[in-house]
Amino acid sequence: MNEEILERLAIRDLVENWALWRDSGMWERFRTVWHDDGRMMATWLQADPDTFIAGSKKVFESDVSIIHTLLGTTIDLAGNRAIAMTKMTINQRAPVDGVWCDVVCLGRFYDFLEKRNGKWGFVLRQPIYEKDWIAPIDPSVTLKLDQNILDQYPVGYKHLAYLQFKLGYDVKKDMPGLKGPEVEKLYAHGKDWLDGKPLSR
Repeated sequence: MNEEILERLAIRDLVENWALWRDSGMWERFRTVWHDDGRMMATWLQADPDTFIAGSKKVFESDVSIIHTLLGTTIDLAGNRAIAMTKMTINQRAPVDGVWCDVVCLGRFYDFLEKRNGKWGFVLRQPIYEKDWIAPIDPSVTLKLDQNILDQYPVGYKHLAYLQFKLGYDVKKDMPGLKGPEVEKLYAHGKDWLDGKPLSR
């Protein structure tokens, strides 16, 4: 195999390890996918790797569950830098006003990656939220949502945000979706990253 194929395989391995190790609670292994100056942008927490791991560990040890499913990945390479975009699904189970619910959110991971000292790592992981829905685990239960809370959040993750708000999180309200200025700005930052420019945070 040529060098480019090997680099793409290494990046794909990194993307897959992120989901498998995080969702399995393998925190020491999960830490290895990040560069020290990396940053995770989640709806419920925007933080450096160690802070994100601490927050994820707390959720993992509770009754709330967050599981990621990955689909296809596309990778743009530029020397020691790359942008990887991966189709994904976020599944979160938690109580909403006493009713246990599942939220399913469809989207993409948009990753800024860099190879340093021979090792690829995450510099920034920014999810793109495209569409979501919420349903009680027990189909016989009726769940009534507060429309005023729902309307505070973008269409791509409003139900996920609703659940997380009910859990007490300060949910970020301007995450990128399928369309709009936020995702266009993200794509522009990705192009700048591949062109060798400093990362805009």
